Amino acid sequence: MHLWNYADLWDAPPKERAVTLGEGGTPLIRSRRIGESLGLDQLWFKYEGSNPTGSYKDRFAAAAVTHLAIEGKRVCLGTSSGNTGAAVAAYCARAEIPCFLAIVEGAPEGKLRQMRAYGAQLFRLKAFGSSPTVNTEVMEGLGVLARELNAGYEISAYTFSPRGMAGVQTLGYELADAFRGVPFHVFSPAGGGGLTLAVGRGLATQAPQAHLHCVQPAGNDTIASPLRAGHPTATAVTSATAISGLQVGGVLDGNHVIEVCRRSGGQGYVVEDEQVWAWQARMAREEGIFSEPAGAVALAGVADAVRRGELPRDEPVVCLVTGSGFKDERSLLRMTGEAGTPLLSGFGEFSSAVRQALAQRSER
Repeated sequence: MHLWNYADLWDAPPKERAVTLGEGGTPLIRSRRIGESLGLDQLWFKYEGSNPTGSYKDRFAAAAVTHLAIEGKRVCLGTSSGNTGAAVAAYCARAEIPCFLAIVEGAPEGKLRQMRAYGAQLFRLKAFGSSPTVNTEVMEGLGVLARELNAGYEISAYTFSPRGMAGVQTLGYELADAFRGVPFHVFSPAGGGGLTLAVGRGLATQAPQAHLHCVQPAGNDTIASPLRAGHPTATAVTSATAISGLQVGGVLDGNHVIEVCRRSGGQGYVVEDEQVWAWQARMAREEGIFSEPAGAVALAGVADAVRRGELPRDEPVVCLVTGSGFKDERSLLRMTGEAGTPLLSGFGEFSSAVRQALAQRSER
C-alpha cells in the first residue's frame, strides 16, 4: 500500500477502506550502458511495469476505485487506449463493481484481452482516439450517461477524475524521496498530459529543484511544441501516432502541463515513432528493461535533449517507463520478427548453434 504512505500529501481516502493490489513503490533502475553512450553520468529508469497490472495507471485506479467503493457506486464507466482500462477493470473486479469501457479504435488487442480477463465489457468506437470531435463527443457523453446511471466515471485526466489522478502524484513523491536536495531532471511521455501533470504536482511541493520535461510523439504533438515555443496553451490535433496510450489528440490536461513544466524550468521534446521503437529495443537489449512503446518515449526525449546540448552531464536524469512490454504485442514483433523459435533435433544441434552464434558475435 505504498500510495497510502503519502496519504497526507494527496488527501487519500481512509487506508482501511483502500481497494489495493500493492501498487506503487516501483523500482528506480540506474542505466548501465545507455546513459554512458549518451554522455550522462546518471541516467535512471522509473519502471512502472512492476505495478500489479503492468503500468502506472494502477496508481490512478487504486485511488479512483477506492472512492467509488466508499461512495457505494455499483457501476463504473470509463475510456481507454489500454493501460487505464486494464487497471480500472482489475480494481473494479476487486471491488465487485461492473466495468464498462469505451475503447480507442487503435488499441492493441493484447491490452484489450487483459481488460476482458478482469471481466470488463469493452466497446471500440470508430475514430475515437484520433478525432478531436469524436473524443469530445465520447467524453461528454460518458459524463451524461454516468449521471443517468449514478455510475462512477473514471478517465485518467485531471479534467475528469482529479481524485484518481491524485494517486498518480505519488510517483512524484517517490522521485522526490530518491533525490532529496539534489537537482534532477524528469522526462515524462504525454498524450493528454495527465501523467506529466501528476508528477509535476508531486514534485512541486516535495522537490522544487526538479526540472520536468514533456515528451510527445510527433503525431500527437499537443503540448511539447507549444511548451518549447513559449505558448501558454496546448493545441488539439488529429492524432496520427502509432504509439499506443499516447493517441490523445485533445487538450485535456495540456494547458496545466505547460504551466507546471515551464515553472520547473522544463522543456518540450517531440520524437518520431521510429525513434521510440528503436529506443524500446535498446532498453530491452542493453538494460534488460522490458517496456511498452510509450515507456520508451521519455528516453527518446532524453536523446534529443542531449543532441541539443540541453542536459548537464552530471545531474541525474530520470525516464518514466510507463508500462510493461507485454502490453503491446505489435511492438514486440518489431523487435523479434515474426519467425518462431526453431526446433532442433537434439543437444548436438544446440551446441553447434551456440558456437556459431558466438563466432558471429566475435566477428562484429
